[in-house]
Amino acid sequence: MQEFVIRIMADGLAIPIVLIGSYSLIFKIPKSQRFEAYKRVLMAGLTVYLLAKLIGAVYQPSSSRPFEVIGTVAGASFLNNPGFPSDHTLFFTAIACAVWFETHQKNITIILVILIILVCLGRVIALVHTPMDVIGGVVIALFGSVWYLSGKLGKTK
Repeated sequence: MQEFVIRIMADGLAIPIVLIGSYSLIFKIPKSQRFEAYKRVLMAGLTVYLLAKLIGAVYQPSSSRPFEVIGTVAGASFLNNPGFPSDHTLFFTAIACAVWFETHQKNITIILVILIILVCLGRVIALVHTPMDVIGGVVIALFGSVWYLSGKLGKTK
């Protein structure tokens, strides 16, 4: 039962995060503002992904995942790479930032943040990431938020 809960936290919460994020970005942005909003979301996402891959290529705190170091099996899905930064937390944090900056839906964003915290905990408990991996994913994803400033600057003119 414990393994099931950990797997849900580490992997299964991806489904509600993506569905809630998609719903928000489709139905909570006025039609007249969608094109501009989607451009910012795309640029933020591409920037974050490129930045994560560049940082991951230059800096890897460990060449092995925690489950490999301990000599056990992974408690969740993972890619065959050292794991910094966590792609799960990177992607989900980018979704939460997009929802917050483009829709200003406080309650939806709070729900997403809670789910992301659970994913972060699940990834660490499942031994597929270290705390540094998930924190790195979150921090790098927050850098993509810079693109949302262009929307704010455009509205002040």
